[in-house]
Amino acid sequence: MTTNEHPVQESLFDVGPSDEVGYRVPIACQVAGITYRQLDYWARTDLVKPSIRGARGSGSQRLYSFRDILVLKIVKRLLDTGISLQNIRLAVASLRDRGVDDIAEITLVSDGTTVYECRSADEVVDLLGGGQGVFGIAVPGIVRELSGTIKAFPSERVADDEATVIGVDELAARRRARQSS
Repeated sequence: MTTNEHPVQESLFDVGPSDEVGYRVPIACQVAGITYRQLDYWARTDLVKPSIRGARGSGSQRLYSFRDILVLKIVKRLLDTGISLQNIRLAVASLRDRGVDDIAEITLVSDGTTVYECRSADEVVDLLGGGQGVFGIAVPGIVRELSGTIKAFPSERVADDEATVIGVDELAARRRARQSS
């Protein structure tokens, strides 16, 4: 397969697929359409944790990747349709190790209880024909929407030396700097 066969997808993810670019909590909440309480609870219970930088003590800033915010939007849409958080956890677990490109190829269909993953229009039709589907979430549409929306918000690039400081909060870093001078 040559890269010329998928030019649309390649340009679609120029926004923030890099693991070095992240968005702070207020932006993640606003773009995903969720409250800070929801985001905090989901991070603490491992539903959707920030993949770039987690909270590490007082004053630290969590950073969410483009993929994290995409999953947050999917969770929000599933909640809005009445799916239980327990069943959403099962659906998110199947998305957890996938990249943006892989997630962007699926449509989620639910009967109100179970969430089904469909990769083609035929699979959606078969599911609906069996009387199981009630609503669907077209993830490619969410990706396009998110790609357009997130461009208007500031992002942060994680510095190479910051990776070695993970686990040390900002106050401890200041104390160490003051002591060494």
